[in-house]
Amino acid sequence: MATITKVKPFGIRDKVGYMFGDFGNDFTFILSSMMLMKFYSDVMGVGVGLVGTMMMLARFVDAFTDVAMGQLVDRSKPGKKGKFIQWIRRMCGPVAVASFLMYASWFANMPMGFKIFWMFFTYLLWGSVFYTSINIPYGSMASAVSGEPKDRASLSNWRTIGATLAGTFIGVILPLIVYYTDENGNKVLSGTRMSIAALICSIGAVVCYMLCYTMVTERVKVEQKTEKFDLKELLTSLAKNNALIGIVIASVCMLLVQLTLSSMTTYVFPNYFKNTAAQSAAGLVGMVITFICAAFTVKLSQKFGRKELSIAASLFGAIVFIIAFFMHTTNAWVFVGIYAISYIGLAVFSLICWAMITDVIDDTQVQTGERSDGTIYAIYSFARKLGQAASSGVTGALLTAIGYSQATAYDTDVVNGIYNMTCLVPAVGYILLALVLMFLYPLNKARVDENARILAEKRDKAAK
Repeated sequence: MATITKVKPFGIRDKVGYMFGDFGNDFTFILSSMMLMKFYSDVMGVGVGLVGTMMMLARFVDAFTDVAMGQLVDRSKPGKKGKFIQWIRRMCGPVAVASFLMYASWFANMPMGFKIFWMFFTYLLWGSVFYTSINIPYGSMASAVSGEPKDRASLSNWRTIGATLAGTFIGVILPLIVYYTDENGNKVLSGTRMSIAALICSIGAVVCYMLCYTMVTERVKVEQKTEKFDLKELLTSLAKNNALIGIVIASVCMLLVQLTLSSMTTYVFPNYFKNTAAQSAAGLVGMVITFICAAFTVKLSQKFGRKELSIAASLFGAIVFIIAFFMHTTNAWVFVGIYAISYIGLAVFSLICWAMITDVIDDTQVQTGERSDGTIYAIYSFARKLGQAASSGVTGALLTAIGYSQATAYDTDVVNGIYNMTCLVPAVGYILLALVLMFLYPLNKARVDENARILAEKRDKAAK
């Protein structure tokens, strides 16, 4: 049973420190989701369909590495600073190095077979091994920083702010640096500049991880699991966990929206609008919208419930993108405005989704009497990777279907197809997200509050 240790109270230091953790995560994650397909298609000459397929196949590996890491975390002994935070210091260097190696522009003239091997090898090393080994303990740590739902909602808020800051650097600054204009006036990605940008992001990731390690305090003591691992029992219990199933499917839908938008901005602005300045502006307004939403999302979620608020936000985002599809604007700055308005739906859910997984962990403990923070978060992390894979697979398949390649990148039919994809895929993702939360995810406000009350009583009894 988890008990509260006598340490300094939860406060701004924890919030900012936890923010830096996701800042570090997304220095490599957002870089991958936004730029990796563009890098390999435009610099290395690898087909977008193959890149998308690779990202989907990697998720089969993650099915094993994520669960294995979750079990390793649950069964590890707590260190001086806690059970989860010790992994951040251990793994921050390897994940940063692996991320940098994915953008090896110096191999651009190597045989295609070698480039495909290098792409698969470095992507698996980064995503399935090292990113997993730091992201799962980082996410699991939220339930150990505080046992209070309002504190966890605050951590979720600050985590999303950290991701937004990383996304702002990558989405706003990078497009101004990594592209150059060719003799035909087209915006072209520079391989050398992309490698340098990847190195900068890797260094930034390490710095942010160490700030997280230094600033965050684990208050809820989570004991080491020692019972024998039973895969059949684990799978059976997870299959009956409706809350976990609901948030898993919802996360896949959310990432279909988020990562499709992220990856398609690297095509719709340079290719359709021929305006990378507008691409930078879109990244900036995404940050602004997230910060605006952060000011009221926690209070609204406390009043109406996280599930209820997320449904409303998702439907709003879908409506905006459906309108954008029928407008089919040719003005890049009008599209930036549409992007900003639609981003409200994504920002609201992103700000509170991390608190929703801690709600699932609490609900599981109430229902079963067992607490498995690392394992449940590992399943959730795997689901997010499925969402990443689905987005990459869909993006790669649709770009291939409309005939995108290095040779056709600026053809009229191709760029019109890019615009349609940028609107329709996120709209569908938003609608699916709302439906999943309505009908599959059971943790409404009343149930979350009741679970928090039950667990608080158990902790009080254990402390006496």
